[in-house]
Amino acid sequence: MGEQKNKKDKVKEGQVTYEMYREMPEDSGRFELLDGVLELMSPGPSATHQSIGRELEFKLMQSCRSDYVIFYAPLDVILSQTNVLQPDLMMIHRSRLHIVTDRGVEGAPDLVVEIVSPGSRKRDKVLKMRMYARHGVPEYWIVDAASRTLEQYRMNDGGEHYILQALFEGDDVVTSDKLPCVSFVVSDIFIEMWS
Repeated sequence: MGEQKNKKDKVKEGQVTYEMYREMPEDSGRFELLDGVLELMSPGPSATHQSIGRELEFKLMQSCRSDYVIFYAPLDVILSQTNVLQPDLMMIHRSRLHIVTDRGVEGAPDLVVEIVSPGSRKRDKVLKMRMYARHGVPEYWIVDAASRTLEQYRMNDGGEHYILQALFEGDDVVTSDKLPCVSFVVSDIFIEMWS
């Protein structure tokens, strides 16, 4: 009885937990769980969004596959009982594969990537950024199709929030001190599909 009471005390009234989220019918749409609040994700990604994700995954697979496992959405990243996100792409070092389970990724990936859609800018640049920082994701990239840029964020020295490490555009080569296998020209992920 005491254990049940403790569980209830930890979850605020009205908050959704991972267990509740997991029990939702599959046909109810795609949701993320942010601080116990269900957030409906926008309709399916655009063709441009899909193209960028595919090209980025291809570039990362070419150079990082031997050291990292690369996943793409939709796959739950369970950061806590009340925080479950579905980043567009993520990398997990092979030495940390114990965090990958049948439920999803249970812990902080080494890299999380969000590709900004018109309706997701605030969510990706504010809400999700705070959430990933709070749960210790060491590196976070935001890819913006409209500006054709990749913003690279890293945890500050105190591990409390992200700082903008670099802004890549045009023929800049994307690299990372934390992820030494990363090396590609940022413009290569913005393929013109209709040219």
